[in-house]
Amino acid sequence: MDTMRVDKWLWAVRIYKSRTLAADACKSGKVRLVKGIAKPASSVSPNDVIEVMKNGFNLKFKVIQLLKSRVGAPIAITCYEDQTPQEELNKYKDWFVGKSGVEYRERGLGRPTKKERREIDEFKDEYFSYDWFDEEEV
Repeated sequence: MDTMRVDKWLWAVRIYKSRTLAADACKSGKVRLVKGIAKPASSVSPNDVIEVMKNGFNLKFKVIQLLKSRVGAPIAITCYEDQTPQEELNKYKDWFVGKSGVEYRERGLGRPTKKERREIDEFKDEYFSYDWFDEEEV
């Protein structure tokens, strides 16, 4: 096998959860090859570079190996080389920080009311939209 459909490869190496999502990304112009915008049926071969815009991040992958079917994550990462620029990786890390933390509420208080939820959301928007690094240190 010397070529493979781009949507199938993106699904097989776990860039997208389903082949349908990969095909939709191709159709909407979020997947690019060196030749230009990739259609779902566009062919990829080893050493091709694929640029993927996913969730606001510009990812870049070099195809190392083609797969017959979807494989587990440990095998999938050996089939491509991540060439994503460092600034995009930093952007992802900045976005991801604090996302996995669980919020706790005191026992017995139950779920927040609609008013309390709005206040919490407003506080989070203010807190996370504030740029802590722009202020001069006093």
